[in-house]
Amino acid sequence: MKPVRVGICGLGTVGGGTFNVLMRNADEIARRAGRPIVIEQIGARRDNPECDTAGVKVTADIFEVARNPDVDVLVELIGGYDVARELVLTAIEHGKHVVTANKALIAVHGNEIFQAAHDKGVIVAFEAAVAGGIPVIKSLREGLGANRIQWVAGIINGTGNYILTHMRDEGRAFEDVLAEAQALGYAEADPTFDVEGIDAAHKLTILASIAYGVPLQFEKAYTEGISRITAEDVEQADNLGYIIKHLGISKRTETGLELRVHPTLIPKERLLASVHGVKNAIAVMGDAVGPTLYYGAGAGAEPTASAVVADLLDVARDITTAHHYRVPYLAFSGIREGDQSLPILPMEEIVTAYYLRLLAVDRPGVLARVATILSEQGISIEALIQKEATEGELVPIILLTHRTREQHMNEAIRQLESLSDIAGPVMRIRVEALDEQE
Repeated sequence: MKPVRVGICGLGTVGGGTFNVLMRNADEIARRAGRPIVIEQIGARRDNPECDTAGVKVTADIFEVARNPDVDVLVELIGGYDVARELVLTAIEHGKHVVTANKALIAVHGNEIFQAAHDKGVIVAFEAAVAGGIPVIKSLREGLGANRIQWVAGIINGTGNYILTHMRDEGRAFEDVLAEAQALGYAEADPTFDVEGIDAAHKLTILASIAYGVPLQFEKAYTEGISRITAEDVEQADNLGYIIKHLGISKRTETGLELRVHPTLIPKERLLASVHGVKNAIAVMGDAVGPTLYYGAGAGAEPTASAVVADLLDVARDITTAHHYRVPYLAFSGIREGDQSLPILPMEEIVTAYYLRLLAVDRPGVLARVATILSEQGISIEALIQKEATEGELVPIILLTHRTREQHMNEAIRQLESLSDIAGPVMRIRVEALDEQE
């Protein structure tokens, strides 16, 4: 059979990995696809020394690849929002299937891109956009298709997980471990997307849409970073039986969907608590299957390339069979932008337990005032740790609360920070059990 001809745009880390996997495993891939998958053209501004592109057409104009009549599938690996959107829409307009690893593109522009692909009768595949080489999108969209998904929670950014792992294992400060992660190439020079939760929110937006059959709504995701977490928070969480992870969490409730990324205390016995370093893991709770966990390399050249090439295999099989029904991009048929059947809930309506750290003057009556403020907001205390100090000195007070509504906690924190005996802002970290009863 005629080969499927691929144009790769972007020859950086993932693009180079995709090129090398396609070249190295060409025979195995052809056997799986039922026809060869060959690289017709590469669009890249610079060479990748890890790739031997001799004999392959290379251009600095990525849009030339999108318009090339000899290219059947465009692989978008340039990243970013605007140029990537224009490139993908150009390829679709020229009748090409698209494979992308760009989570930002799908989270922000996916509704528009999927509609354009539907109208043109082509495929947009994006397994590599979430959790690198872990096939979580296919699992959630197809393998768990019989289930009513109750919640999805995951460590979906390796940089943040690396930082929190080393803070816990070595008692180091956030800034120190971040600098190390940057030196090792795990974090960018500007780490904002990773440590402030934006990257994870892109991925969670995609997972939630597939899990619950709602439009992509990245702008409604709550994001909070890990830069305020101290070595003491990590130590105290450990003393209370928890580990701090930077989680993306989405839950189905009676009133709507939760969509949030923030530092989270989870019990040590949970599987997610044992995921360390740069690894990713996503836990999914289905009503029929119960809890499942998807674990592996969430980034890197060849792990991500594994997912890109798997998508190319799916496209090649689709071309070969020429059937008239395809699995919907977001798992459910008939999703419409603006659908509010399951609205995204504002953060103020979320109900969780909380870890609080206060720096207070050690004098009689301070703890009683703290307890009174919490009680007036309907917040009950589950555990309390107060270190010894000389009267009049500042001392940390660590509180673990029972579950309460976020808006009540916000008001309690506002009142606590107004007390003359409380120094500086109150540190708040949400606590999740993530078990079968959630």
